[in-house]
Amino acid sequence: MLLLSLRFGINIVGPSNADPPAPIHPRMYQLDIVLKKGNNLAIRDRGGTSDPYVKFKIAGKEVFRSKTIHKNLNPVWDEKVSLLVDSLREPLYVKVFDYDFGLQDDFMGSAHLYLESLEHHRTLDVTLDLKDPHYPDHNLGSLELGVTLTPKEGDFREATMLLRRSWKRSSKHQSLRLSDVHRKAQLWRGIVSISLIEGRNLQPMDTNGLSDPYVKFRMGHQKYKSKTINKTLNPQWREQFDFHLYDEQGGFIDITVWDKDAGKKDDFMGRCQVDLSVLPKECTHRLDLPLEEGEGTLVLLVTLTASAAVSISDLSVNILDDPHERREILHRYSNSLRTSLHNIKDVGVVQVKVIRAEGLMAADVTGKSDPFCVVELSNDRLQTHTVYKNLNPEWNKVFTFNVKDIHSVLEVTVYDEDRDRSADFLGKVAIPLLSIQNGERKAYALKSKELTGPTKGVIFLELDVIYNAVKAGLRTLIPIEQKYIEEEPRVSKQLLLQNFNRVRRCIMFLINAGCYINSCFEWESPQRSICAFLLFIVVVWNFELYMIPLALLLPLAWNYILIASGKDTRQGDVQAVEDLLEDEDEDYDRDDKDSEKKGFMNKLYAIQDVCISVQSALDEVASYGERIKNTFNWTVPFLSWLAIVALCVATVIVYFIPLRYIVLAWGVNKFTKKLRDPYTIDNNELLDFLSRVPSDVQVVQYRELKLDPSHSPNKRKKNNPG
Repeated sequence: MLLLSLRFGINIVGPSNADPPAPIHPRMYQLDIVLKKGNNLAIRDRGGTSDPYVKFKIAGKEVFRSKTIHKNLNPVWDEKVSLLVDSLREPLYVKVFDYDFGLQDDFMGSAHLYLESLEHHRTLDVTLDLKDPHYPDHNLGSLELGVTLTPKEGDFREATMLLRRSWKRSSKHQSLRLSDVHRKAQLWRGIVSISLIEGRNLQPMDTNGLSDPYVKFRMGHQKYKSKTINKTLNPQWREQFDFHLYDEQGGFIDITVWDKDAGKKDDFMGRCQVDLSVLPKECTHRLDLPLEEGEGTLVLLVTLTASAAVSISDLSVNILDDPHERREILHRYSNSLRTSLHNIKDVGVVQVKVIRAEGLMAADVTGKSDPFCVVELSNDRLQTHTVYKNLNPEWNKVFTFNVKDIHSVLEVTVYDEDRDRSADFLGKVAIPLLSIQNGERKAYALKSKELTGPTKGVIFLELDVIYNAVKAGLRTLIPIEQKYIEEEPRVSKQLLLQNFNRVRRCIMFLINAGCYINSCFEWESPQRSICAFLLFIVVVWNFELYMIPLALLLPLAWNYILIASGKDTRQGDVQAVEDLLEDEDEDYDRDDKDSEKKGFMNKLYAIQDVCISVQSALDEVASYGERIKNTFNWTVPFLSWLAIVALCVATVIVYFIPLRYIVLAWGVNKFTKKLRDPYTIDNNELLDFLSRVPSDVQVVQYRELKLDPSHSPNKRKKNNPG
């Protein structure tokens, strides 16, 4: 028994004079397992915790999945399961995962329970040490089980049928339970808006008597992180975060404060909690929350708003197909003065009909897939049911979302369901709301994860968006909504090079413009120099301040004329970015493999944050340069018209109002803003506007791929159920 315990990594607590295991006979066995608890499990979330659940597999088949215990490294399950096995040669494979909503679940360790080592008719306490096959030296904690193995007497064929029935019932129950969890998690019934204002008298964590604090918020699977305020004990954040209220959530928001420590693990500074059940809805509450396990206070503004913003239904039941309902919605979002000034945040509504897909990638060894579709709009996320063993699935579902920002991008992703692990990616499309043609059923070619190239298959969608243009314009000038489900940035040699080339293209444009102006002074072209000289004399002699916004209207008008005449200057820029992205795709996998072989991340861990910062800075500089250009290039006509309106208003104001009055009004507003509204969140309207204009990379990502003429919305292929 001691040798078996050492060999299989199992600690068996029982009498020292236990009988040896019974010989193996060709009969059935009942395996009763009590999943008790876990000890010191691996950390997989940023907050220093995990959301663990456990899977049992025998002979490659999943026979049990536990519930998920949130935010706990020492979870207690106390779940029981009874299994029938026909051979003790196949071990019980135990795997632990960290649940991440919308993302791939993280592996937390695994172990084998060798059934041949178990005594019959005796309940044994078993401790399984969890390991990672790729990192065998890492300590990932342990699981405690209670195990009873009982031989089953009787007819072998009857027992085999019972075994299959029990596995099928377990698998079916698990599938229903998971789908029910997904369904509940998708539909939200309210919004919690949190404004993080400031911290007061926080605990000093650095040797200089100060701290670099930031705040983490968590409610269920929703997580946010504030910016870091350096070297202060009284930080001013003034950031806003929106959470969605779900039916099954307990109504608590967990808040932790951390001190940023470069190159080391961040220090914990305290925690607090907001109980949403005691806060009245439809009003704003100012909360001064003292920090537990730390020092100081956090000041928050919390607003609860009831909403029915998303819905899901079958194709035969949808509101926009009903003429009466459609008239009501059109009236609700009409551009009249009354509706435009009521509830500014309610910009519009979008309906997505997910019809079917054709020619999907085969993700299973059988040459089939189990596809389902996920539809996302900002932080709203819904999904269809799964169509099993099919490459041409039909979903016929209708999703309805409230539009909070008309510049949002609708993302439709197709996955292959896999019960043993996270879903496999099959394809994706991204559709800006402003590019939707109402009521048009279209076939969209599926793209890769990065949206830079095609993958196999097409998806048929019918989209309808109704919105109020005035509200959409006003919402353009406030900060864009932050997504709470985003992939972590990583160091990529190709991405760094791509961002550098984008910045270089912007700088070369400025250099070429400077060379063109200098050529006028050099009289390289006498005609051009004479025209430039006369224009210079006229402008300088008659210059007034209102001419600055008026001059910015000229490139907008010029590019509009070029586009109207069929001379689109945007194609060259898009083609250049496409070439960059294609080069990146070719080297992407090779770059990752080389990084793994050389231990790139381990060797350069100390400078990883610096590399990511440089990479992100290059991307930001290049993006803003491209967005300014795309504003004048009419890439998004709605935004270009909005810029024209703003410039015209600025021209009129500057023309009729003396400059001193404008500067005086600006100064008075800046000096009195803090007095008028102590909790206002600062923003820059110009940067908020530019954040809605797509960069050249986003233009390529949102671009539709050319389809084979055989893929028509009205053509239907014969389904191929497996």
